[in-house]
Amino acid sequence: MGMWIARQALVVASRSAPRRAILEGAGIPCEIVPADIDERALESAAPDGEPAAVAAMLAHAKAAAVAKDRPGRLVLGADQTLAFGGRIYSKPADRAAAHTQLRSLAGRTHALHSAVAVVEGGAMLFAHVETARLTMRPVSDAFLGRYLDAVGDRVLASVGGYQLEGLGIHLFEKIEGDYFTILGLPILSLLGFFREAGHVAQ
Repeated sequence: MGMWIARQALVVASRSAPRRAILEGAGIPCEIVPADIDERALESAAPDGEPAAVAAMLAHAKAAAVAKDRPGRLVLGADQTLAFGGRIYSKPADRAAAHTQLRSLAGRTHALHSAVAVVEGGAMLFAHVETARLTMRPVSDAFLGRYLDAVGDRVLASVGGYQLEGLGIHLFEKIEGDYFTILGLPILSLLGFFREAGHVAQ
C-alpha cells in the first residue's frame, strides 16, 4: 500500500518538472494538466503587487482554471515569485535576459515566494505561501557566460534563471529557507493538509 489513499490521482496544474518530482517522490500520483492562463496579465491586475500575494493569486488561478473542467477532482496549483529591489522577476525570455537578470542579482540577497493552492470544484481547500532568502555570490561576466553555456535552455525554465538542484548551486553563497520552497513547492505544509483531509496515510 502506498502513502496516497485518495480515490484518484492529484491533478497538478503545472508543467514544472521539479514540482512533479517532489510530489512523486512523496508517493503522490500526479495527473499533469497545465493551466492555460495569462500569468503576466494576472500579475499586472494584482491589487497591491506584493510578491507573496501575487504568487498566491497565480497558484489559485491555475488550480481554479483546471478544476473548472474536472468536478470532484483535487487540483493543485503552484507558483513562485522572485522579488528584489521592489521588482518582481519573471522567467527570462532568452539568454540575454537571463544574463541581465543574474547580473542584477549577483552579490545580493533576493526573496523567493512559493505558493500552493488546492481546489476542488469551485472551492479552495488549502492555500499557503512560504518564503526563502537566497544570497548570490559576486560573479564575473566570464563565469556567467560559462554557466549559461553549461545550462543552455534550462535557464529559461525557472523564475530566477537558475536551478538550485543543479548547476545553479554554483551561483550562491548563502541560503535561508526550506529547500522544497526554493524548488517551488512547500511540500511539508501541503502534506500536513493532505493528512488532515485524509488523502495521505497518517
